Amino acid sequence: MLRRKAILELNKWKTSPNRKSLVVQGARQVGKTFAIREFGRQNYKTVLEINFKETPSAKEIFSSDLDVNTLIMGIRFRYPTTDITPGDTLIFLDEIQECPEAITALKFCTDDGRFDVIASGSLLGIDYHRPSSYPVGYVEYLQMYGLDFEEFLWACDISEDMILSLNSYFTDVKPVPSAVHERMTELLREYTAVGGMPEVVAAYMETRDYNVVDKIQRQLLQGYQYDIAHYADANEKVKAEKCYLSIAKQLLDKENHKFQYKEVEYGGRAQKYHSSIEWLVRADIVRLSRVVTDVRFDLDDYARDDFFRAYTCDLSLLIAMKDYALKQHIVENTLGGNTKGGIYECAIADIMIKKGYSLYFYKNETTKREIDILIQKNGSIIPLEIKSGNTKATSLIKLTESNTDIVRAYKLIDGNVGTKDGRIITIPLYMAMFV
Repeated sequence: MLRRKAILELNKWKTSPNRKSLVVQGARQVGKTFAIREFGRQNYKTVLEINFKETPSAKEIFSSDLDVNTLIMGIRFRYPTTDITPGDTLIFLDEIQECPEAITALKFCTDDGRFDVIASGSLLGIDYHRPSSYPVGYVEYLQMYGLDFEEFLWACDISEDMILSLNSYFTDVKPVPSAVHERMTELLREYTAVGGMPEVVAAYMETRDYNVVDKIQRQLLQGYQYDIAHYADANEKVKAEKCYLSIAKQLLDKENHKFQYKEVEYGGRAQKYHSSIEWLVRADIVRLSRVVTDVRFDLDDYARDDFFRAYTCDLSLLIAMKDYALKQHIVENTLGGNTKGGIYECAIADIMIKKGYSLYFYKNETTKREIDILIQKNGSIIPLEIKSGNTKATSLIKLTESNTDIVRAYKLIDGNVGTKDGRIITIPLYMAMFV
């Protein structure tokens, strides 16, 4: 069984004295249902699960009055053998996007307080079946992704103690012992090739067969394409799918990783496709990194909406957009050219997004300076420069020399921990999880 951090977050929610109804968001197949079921099994006498996609007729429970007494009566009549007891029952509303009235009912469940309620769904950010009254202020949110790199390490039997020990080399800026460094480098390559989608990771752990991995990755990609075709507006379906399927080419086949509409179709322009990108973002299918015109806090004030890089919500989907041979090249470390730099950038972006960061990057055509990833926390900006080898990070050096607001910066390399040079610390790619 895969161990998920989301279960720890759910436990924090349960122990909160003033908890509200919880909405677990995320793209399809990232493990939302599994995490909630496992949490419920560990913490409640009864878990009442209603899946509105699997059982559309269950919507009838929410078709009249939405006060909790009426809802519980309707639930008891529909599920007469289920023991529904205040304090000992978790009500789990899955695929809630299919029942707008159930979304509205979360407000009344929070006000009532007798039952813990968790809702889960995909595509909650789009206009599909928008409820007439959204429970703003009455719900909490938990964003879920596929497995992050640390969860992948747990699945590979790398314990928390081992990760904590590794973290000490990051903190002390000391080279990692050769055998440990080589193994961690191998594991990052495996994670990059496999991705973090739970079904893919589980199959890989069971079989260690990349053919099996490839088949599941492509099935998931096809499922995402189905969601686009099924849920996007008629005028967005084809455009959104074209934008989505162009992401691998945008990131891995070009030196410039900026999303360019001309790569979607010949002569493509923002006027035609920008709304499709917005739809993919709202649907949790794509994450954007926006360029900033200046590296100052708050980066959002300097970010441009029309100049960005687009990443899939998980590496599993990105890898499925390319030929099977890409996995072999990643694992065997035989990538070259733009693809090697692009795949490492995607891996680090994946790690940082799953840590909860918004991503930005810097590119100045006049000075020729470019920083791959910028994140910010507690008023500080942290630049990350990603190198497929260990070449000089000229842009990073110039940036830290001219910007005293940057306390520290990282050069991530396909190599071991280096020395600290001023505010720049050189670390292996796999240590991105500690940044």
